[in-house]
Amino acid sequence: MEAEKTSFVLGKKNFTFIIVGFITVILGYILMSGGVSEDPNVFNEEIFNTQRITVAPIVVLIGFFIVGYGVMIKPQKTLNEELKEGLKE
Repeated sequence: MEAEKTSFVLGKKNFTFIIVGFITVILGYILMSGGVSEDPNVFNEEIFNTQRITVAPIVVLIGFFIVGYGVMIKPQKTLNEELKEGLKE
């Protein structure tokens, strides 16, 4: 009986870009949070500052582009080949 060969479509470089992209997206959402008013009857103008309106959405979009790039780049080697080389060393 032949051993079944399994290989991943994405390589180590791809997964690195995807993880960095997800961290960037999470950072963008953290930058977007806040501006809560302690009293619901008082309006807090801090929700309209530059960080929440401009910077955070740009950081989130950059994170999505990094994830997309990580998915789209062609891996030089499959993850299986990289793991086998690591075991040989």
